[in-house]
Amino acid sequence: MSNLSQPVAKSPVKRQPVGRMKADRGLFSYPKYWAECFGPAPFLPMSRKEMDILGWDSCDIIIVTGDAYVDHPSFGMAVIGRVLESQGFRVGIISQPDWTNKSDFMQLGEPNLFFGVTAGNMDSMINRYTAERKLRHDDAYTANNEGGKRPDRAVTVYTQRCKEAYKKPVVIGGIEASLRRIAHYDYWSDKVRRSVLFDSKADMLMFGNAERPLLEMAHRFAAGETIEQMQDIRGTAVIRKEPLPGWQGVDSTHLDSIGKIDPVISPYEMIEDKCAISSEAEKQAAIEEQKAQPIVVQPFTSKTQRRKPWDKTYVLLPPYDVVRAEKTHYAHTSRILHKETNPGCARALAQRHGDRIIWINPPAYPLETEEMDAVFDLPYARVPHPSYGKAKIPAYDMIKTSVNIMRGCFGGCTFCSITEHEGRVIQSRSEESIIREIEQIRDKVPGFTGVISDLGGPTANMYKLRCKSPKAEQACRRLSCVWPEICGHLDTDQTPTVELYRKARDVEGVKKVLIASGVRYDLAIEDPNYVRELVTHHVGGYLKIAPEHTEKAPLDKMMKPGMGTYDRFKEMFDKYTKEAGKDQYLIPYFISAHPGTEDEDMLNLALWLKERNFKLDQVQNFYPSPMANATTMYHTGKNPIHKVSHKSEEVSIPKGEIHRRLHRAFLRYHDPVNWPLLRKTLTEMGKGYLIGNGAKCLVPAESRNELKGREQKEFAKRSANKAYAKGKGAQSPNAKKAQQGLTRFSDNQPHNKVAGTDPDSRRQSNSRRKKPH
Repeated sequence: MSNLSQPVAKSPVKRQPVGRMKADRGLFSYPKYWAECFGPAPFLPMSRKEMDILGWDSCDIIIVTGDAYVDHPSFGMAVIGRVLESQGFRVGIISQPDWTNKSDFMQLGEPNLFFGVTAGNMDSMINRYTAERKLRHDDAYTANNEGGKRPDRAVTVYTQRCKEAYKKPVVIGGIEASLRRIAHYDYWSDKVRRSVLFDSKADMLMFGNAERPLLEMAHRFAAGETIEQMQDIRGTAVIRKEPLPGWQGVDSTHLDSIGKIDPVISPYEMIEDKCAISSEAEKQAAIEEQKAQPIVVQPFTSKTQRRKPWDKTYVLLPPYDVVRAEKTHYAHTSRILHKETNPGCARALAQRHGDRIIWINPPAYPLETEEMDAVFDLPYARVPHPSYGKAKIPAYDMIKTSVNIMRGCFGGCTFCSITEHEGRVIQSRSEESIIREIEQIRDKVPGFTGVISDLGGPTANMYKLRCKSPKAEQACRRLSCVWPEICGHLDTDQTPTVELYRKARDVEGVKKVLIASGVRYDLAIEDPNYVRELVTHHVGGYLKIAPEHTEKAPLDKMMKPGMGTYDRFKEMFDKYTKEAGKDQYLIPYFISAHPGTEDEDMLNLALWLKERNFKLDQVQNFYPSPMANATTMYHTGKNPIHKVSHKSEEVSIPKGEIHRRLHRAFLRYHDPVNWPLLRKTLTEMGKGYLIGNGAKCLVPAESRNELKGREQKEFAKRSANKAYAKGKGAQSPNAKKAQQGLTRFSDNQPHNKVAGTDPDSRRQSNSRRKKPH
C-alpha cells in the first residue's frame, strides 16, 4: 500500500535565476524605429482604410497568416505583431487571403522592410486533414468554424504569392515552418520532402517562439542590412552555398556513435561506417553527392579544443538525397537534430540539398522572466478584429478566459511537436504579470462569468521548474528530463505553482480557476501538496491526464512513464477528492496505432479499460507530425531514441487503414460498430474466449440480427460475383441489384458518427493539450 500521509509543507526552494543561458542583449534593448511616434494601434490594420485612420502611408512589415486575426496573446500573429509594434514598426495583417492570385497580398501595399508569413497556430495539413488523411470540413481558427479558408502547405503558397506581389524579402515562421526546417518525412504524400525553405523560396526561416531573432532581424533590416548580411542570427535557417566563414565542422554524414559532451570535445565520437550501401537508390544518391560541390569540414585543432566544443561549430548532416533514399540515415539525422536543441550547447546544422545547403543556426536563447512579462503586457485588445462582426471563432472562445503562464516542455514525448518547436527549457512569467492578465480578462473580455478556464501552457505543472545546476543545464543533451526516470538535477518542487493558484483565486471578481492544460502526473506525485491543491480547488468535475497506453513496449517508444505512476497519481487524486467532499473523476487519454504497438498491446489496453468500465468517447490514432521522433519511427522503422545503425532495433509499425482501424477499434471496444472486426481479430489471435457475454469477455457473441445481416452481406457478395462471371462484367439487372446489395452492406461505407465519438476530434499532439501560440 502506498504511503499517502498528509503532505508536509516544503520550505521555499532558492531557485536559480532564469537567465542562465543569457542572450547578448535584452529583447527590448534596441533603439526604437522612427515610426514609434504613431503609437500603438487599437488593432493592427487589415485594410487601407484602417491605415488611413492611423495616419500611415505604408506598413513597415506585413504579416500574412492562415488564421483569423484575434488580438490575443495566445495567437501567434498577434504576439509577433505587437512585439514588432512595441519597437516602433508599423505592422499590418493580411488574414486568410485568397491564395489563387496575388491581389489580396497587395491590399496593404508594399512593405518597407519585409513580409512575415505563417500558416497560423496549427500546421495547415493537420488543420485540414484527419489522422486518416480525410478532409476536415471545419476550422476552429476561422470565423464561423468554416473550413477551406487556407491552402494546403500554406507557408509555401503564401510565400509564393508574396514574391509575385512585390520584390521584398519574405521571412517564414510559426509551427508549420518550424517543423519543416530540415529535410523531413511528409505523412500526407508519404515521402521525404526538402526543407520548406527550398519549396517556398523564402529568404529566411525562423523556428520556435521567435521574438528574439525577429527583433534582431527587423532592426538589422531597418539599419540597411540585407538577408546575406544577417545569416548568423540564432533561431534562423537560411540557404547557403557553404557554411558560415569561421565555423568548424563535424562530419556526421555517416552513422555515428553518440558520445559525451564533457570531457570529449565532440558529442559524436566518429566511427567508420562499415555498412555497405544497401540499395540502388542510395548508390545513386551517393554518386550525386560526389558530383555536388564539396563542403570542406575543418577539423579541430589544439587551439580550438580550448574552447567549448559547440562554439562556432556545425554538424554536417547526411544530404537530402541520402536521407530520402536510405531510412537508416534519415533516422540518424533525426537523432542528431533532436540532440542539438539545447540553446546552451547546440551546434549549427548543415544539410546539403543539391549544390546548396540548409544552414540552421543554434536555437535562440530563452526569454528572461522580465522579457516574457513585457511580451504579455503589450496592449492586446483580447478580442477578434472588428471586421468579423458577431461571427464565432471557436479557438478564441476556447482560450479567451485562459492564461499562458509558461512555455516549453522537458517531457520529450516522441509523438509531440511542442519540444521541437518551443524547446525543453521552461520559460515562466512572473506571478505579477499573470495576475495582471487575469484582471484584464475580468475587465475587458465580454461576458466574463468569473471563471478562468485555464492557467497553464504546454503542461499545467512545469511552471518555474528548471534544472538545479546551471552547468548541467547548459551542456545537457537528454531528450527528456523525466524519462526513463526523473533526472536528479531537475527541480520538482511545485510550490510556486501552488502559490500562483492561491493568488489567482484571490483576485476580486474571480469565482473559479480551472486547470485544463494536461497535468504531467509523474511530476505531480513528486509534490503531494500540488496534487492536494489541484484536486481541492481547481478541478471542474473532470481532470484530463494522458497515460497514452498501459503496456511497456509502446510506452517506451513514447518516452512515457509506466502505469505504476498513473496508479500512484489516481490513488492521491481519489484521496484528496474524498477529503474535499467532492465527486470528481480522472479522464485518461490514450493513443492507438503508435509506433512500437503490437495487436497484443492494444488488446491488453482494451482489457484494462473494460476491467475499469472505461468507455472512451474521444480516441486518437497516432498522427505523424513532421520532425517528431515517433514520426521518424513510423517512416523508418528505426528507434532514434537510441543509437541508430543498420543493425539497430527494428520498430513494429501499425500502418495501413485496416491495421490502424483495428487499433482504434480496441480503444472503442464498447461500440457495436467495432464488434465484427474485433471478433475476427480475436479469433485469429487465438483469443476466442474473450468473445461472449461473460464479465471477462471483451465483446459479446454475435447476435441473431448481426448474423442475419452478415449472411445477407455474404449472399450479396456471392450473387455479385456470379453475375459478373456470367456476364463478364456486363451490368445486367441482376448484377446491378447484387452490386447494390453488396454496396449496402460494405464495410467500406462510413458509419454515422455518434455525438462525441469522432475518433479524430483530438488534433495533433503539439496542440491537443496546449493552447494556441
